[in-house]
Amino acid sequence: MSQYTGRPEDPTRGRTAADTDDLDDDLDDDYDDEPRSFGATILAGIKELVIVVVLAMALSFVVKTWLFQAFYIPSGSMENTLVKDDRVIVSKLTPGPFDLKRGDVVVFEDPGAPTPWLGDLGGQRSNVGGPFHDALVFVGLLPEDSENHLIKRVIGLPGDHVQADGDTGKIKVNGVEITEPYVKPGDYPSEGKKFDITVPAGRIWVMGDHRSDSSDSRWHDDGTGATGSVPMDKIVGRALFVVWPIDHVTWLGVPERTFSQVPTATTPSTKPTGKGTVNPSPTGKPRPSATTTKVG
Repeated sequence: MSQYTGRPEDPTRGRTAADTDDLDDDLDDDYDDEPRSFGATILAGIKELVIVVVLAMALSFVVKTWLFQAFYIPSGSMENTLVKDDRVIVSKLTPGPFDLKRGDVVVFEDPGAPTPWLGDLGGQRSNVGGPFHDALVFVGLLPEDSENHLIKRVIGLPGDHVQADGDTGKIKVNGVEITEPYVKPGDYPSEGKKFDITVPAGRIWVMGDHRSDSSDSRWHDDGTGATGSVPMDKIVGRALFVVWPIDHVTWLGVPERTFSQVPTATTPSTKPTGKGTVNPSPTGKPRPSATTTKVG
C-alpha cells in the first residue's frame, strides 16, 4: 500500500531549531541575489574604471619622477648609436644609486651657461591640448613638450684630463688614447675643434657620436673646461635602451674596453684648468646641430 498522503513534505521535519535558522538564512540569500539593474551595473563599471585610471596615473607619476622616463631623438648628433625618431628609456637611478661611468649615454638639461646650448629652441613648449593635456604630461602619460634636453656620451668624469687634436687623431683621456667604436663611420674622433682641458669637480665632459654634427662640450667651452662641461645636477639619467622603432630595439651598454686602460684621475679638479685652443669649423662658426630630446 502506498504511503503517499498527497501533502508536501515539511522542510523543517526532523530538523533542530539551529538547522531551521540556517535554512531561513539560505532562503534570504536567494532573495538577495536578484540581478542588478542596468543603471546600477553601469555605475559600478564607471567606479571601477575611475579607480583603475587613478592608480595608473599615480604609478606613471612615480615611475616618471624617480625611476624611468622615455625620450625621443629628433636629430642626428648621436648617429649611428641613436638615429632620428628613436625612443629611449632613461634610468634616473644614474647618477645616484648607480655610479656614472665614462661611455654612458646620458640625457641632461640644457646647461644654459654662458648661453643656452639649444639657442632659441631651449625651453619651448607646445600650446596644444590645454589643461587636460598638461595634466597628462605632468603624470607621465603623455610626452613632455619642453625642448630643453640633450643627449650625449660621457667622455670625461670630474678631474679627467681630456685632449683632442682637432684633426684625425684620437681622443686622449688622462694621457691614454681611446678607440671609440661608436663614432659614426666617416668621422674622426677629434675632428672639428682642438681642446686640452681638465674636467672641473662636479661636472662631466660630453660629446656626440656623430662628431662632425654634434654641438657638444667642445663647442660651448672657453678653453678651460668650465663652460663646456655639464654640471652633474643637470643630468636627468642614463639612457638604457632603444625601445622604438621595433627594428632598432637594442641595449645601450657601456663600451668597457674603450676606457679600460684609462687611469683614474689623480686629483679631481676643484676649478677649471687647461689651455684649450679653438680650431673653428670650416664655416668659422660652431656646429649648429644639437641633439634635443623630448619626453615621449
